Amino acid sequence: MKVKSSLKSLKQRDLNSKLVRRRGRVYIINKKNPKYKARQK
Repeated sequence: MKVKSSLKSLKQRDLNSKLVRRRGRVYIINKKNPKYKARQK
């Protein structure tokens, strides 16, 4: 999982990426390719 200050570029990396808010943090998750994960700082 990558920790970034901005997730905009990571979201456009794959069409299946979804932006999710959990416990006050912003995550990018991808069901089709679980390798693509990121969390906002």
